[in-house]
Amino acid sequence: KTTTVDEILTIDVKPGWKKGTKITFPEKGNEQLNVIPADLVFIIDEKPHGVFKRDGNDLVINHKIPLGEALTGTTINLTTLDSRNLSIPITEIIHPGYEMLIPKEGMPIAKEPGKKGNLR
Repeated sequence: KTTTVDEILTIDVKPGWKKGTKITFPEKGNEQLNVIPADLVFIIDEKPHGVFKRDGNDLVINHKIPLGEALTGTTINLTTLDSRNLSIPITEIIHPGYEMLIPKEGMPIAKEPGKKGNLR
């Protein structure tokens, strides 16, 4: 006779967990008579974002700037993943391939609480 048992398992997803992170519930999988139940394994995946791309613990954004602003300076305003408004002043002349680094505005580092990657 087969019996169905409902059980609620809770996963406390931590900020900064990367794609491929595995969460295992030992012996919570399928059971068979006289066999140890299988482990139940969940694997974290990431949904694509319309603005940011993840690169390790860093977040990358590509932002097009009109030529006039590239030569004279501008301010880039964006909303972070945690809904803060960030104003980034650009005061130097920008050239194709220019990359700016904003420290500690990337993804939280899961194994180092309070630390974050960078925004590029």
